Amino acid sequence: MNGKSKIISTALAVVLIIAFFMGGCNSGCNHPTPPHADTTHSQTTQNFTVPKFSADSAYKYTKEQVDFGPRIQGSKAHEKCLQFILAKLKADSLTVTVQKSNAKTFDGKTFDFENIIASSQPANPVRILLCTHWDTRPFADADTVDPKGTFDGADDGASGVAELLEIARNLKKASISIGIDLVFLDIEDYGQEAGNPADGKYPEMEDSWCLGSQYWAKNIPSNYAPRFGILLDMVGGKNAVFPREGTGMHYASDIVNKVWGIAGKLGYGNYFTSDVTGMTTDDHLYINKIANIPTIDIVHYEILHSDYPYWHHKHSDNMSVIDTSTMHMVGSVLWNVIYQEGAPKS
Repeated sequence: MNGKSKIISTALAVVLIIAFFMGGCNSGCNHPTPPHADTTHSQTTQNFTVPKFSADSAYKYTKEQVDFGPRIQGSKAHEKCLQFILAKLKADSLTVTVQKSNAKTFDGKTFDFENIIASSQPANPVRILLCTHWDTRPFADADTVDPKGTFDGADDGASGVAELLEIARNLKKASISIGIDLVFLDIEDYGQEAGNPADGKYPEMEDSWCLGSQYWAKNIPSNYAPRFGILLDMVGGKNAVFPREGTGMHYASDIVNKVWGIAGKLGYGNYFTSDVTGMTTDDHLYINKIANIPTIDIVHYEILHSDYPYWHHKHSDNMSVIDTSTMHMVGSVLWNVIYQEGAPKS
């Protein structure tokens, strides 16, 4: 996730104020640990059975990525993580492709990058897009200590990948009538934050964030038209809150309302809150603008405090902030969205 909220619409600020006074418990509340449902059994919702989401498995996938080291462009850790993700997806019998290209970053460097696309039921024209980024920001420039140093990126990057890998593990045996595309986007987090020690000395570069998603959005097949997309970013942290992110509300408010409504029915209304953030620059911005796919963002965002969690782009973003209860909650919401859209007709 990029460093600062890019607030595009002043109207959303008004919505935020209204939501604060009318929305009941919001992101400034002290949230207890999310209810952690029994992961040993599947959930039965309406007339279909939703697969269980194993938070323990997702936690393991997060740690395996972190153990490689920061997944920075050009590093051995980046290559190891690429091979790790590919191996997991292929083992799950998905159709996997790697979209390779290169991009120039704000500091004048050029890097190769890889977007990973894994699909279930690839011939099915009815589809949903789930995506996340898998790279790590190359410097902890939000930290006051060693801002040019690297950090683990356990929540910012690894947690979203882990959620999708756990979804992938169960897709083959899922009884659904739609295809699912899992897209792991690269070089999202190498963007420019003016004034930060690591990158403020360079000339301003427009659209310096989300380079992998910009490329992906410009190069999708002409007939690719999923119903909608969901982006995951920072979805494994302790005491996470997920307000209705402003860019998603701008482009796809109906999808936000659908997903947050499902979360509420599952008992997660205190975590998927009614608050609305400003519009942010994340991968879904370019998927909406360039590919015209209505896409929303599930992202930990603390409206009344520091926007993003205290560990965002800091050395403290490590495994100590990862919470299996949060991972279970987000994964359960995703499965229920998938089954509401694609449960076989009885």
